Amino acid sequence: MSAIRVFIGYDASEVAAFHTLSQSIIENTSIPTSITPINLNQLNGYYHRPPHHLASTEFSFSRFLVPFLADYQGWAIFMDCDMLCRSDLAELWDLRDEQYAVQVVKHEHKPVNKLKFNANIQTRYEKKNWSSVMLLNCGLCNALTLEYVNSATGLELHQFKWLSDEKLIGELPGSWNHLVGYDLYDQNANLVHFTEGGPYFSPYRDCDYAEEWFDVFNRTHSVIEAGEPSHVESLTPKHVTPITNPLPAPQ
Repeated sequence: MSAIRVFIGYDASEVAAFHTLSQSIIENTSIPTSITPINLNQLNGYYHRPPHHLASTEFSFSRFLVPFLADYQGWAIFMDCDMLCRSDLAELWDLRDEQYAVQVVKHEHKPVNKLKFNANIQTRYEKKNWSSVMLLNCGLCNALTLEYVNSATGLELHQFKWLSDEKLIGELPGSWNHLVGYDLYDQNANLVHFTEGGPYFSPYRDCDYAEEWFDVFNRTHSVIEAGEPSHVESLTPKHVTPITNPLPAPQ
């Protein structure tokens, strides 16, 4: 049995988000799964794009290195870190279709707000959020070379201009990239996406699925004291610190 390969965008301002998403995947997924952060500190020599004023995360463009990191072989999943997995990821893995290079939820996402988390500019463009969850057939994504990923425009990358034909973009059910705050609350959503801002940022602490996120967070972060059994350090929405400091250190 081959393991599911998951690559998650990593950003220094959303460390808690990365680890909580990872824990939710571990808790819900029924088959072996490897989780790799797309962390710029580990991409020296491969990724050298300068910071872009419209890039709201450190992995805005580096996500497109996943096929390279997978040696252009097999399949891989990419997802943003500001998500929570609520279902068995094996169900998403089973949706792989060899006729496609990439499979995504084809949102018609037209955000109203001008800003999102950390006062980042909220950009509007065709195919917005399609690339936030990608089921990648890496062998058909060989146009995503190091040179291309480091030089292509943001729209060329996020609008899949690197594919020869849009027919190579398959569609996933919307429940695998449920946009919190835009899509109506759905008890059956498989993978929820805090695209405006996660509950670990004060302005969004009461958003849909926030309580579930905090439940997973509290199971993820424990404090071990000498001579005493491990216990979970409780963090509830009211304890969230200002947006510039997403989570306090355990007491």
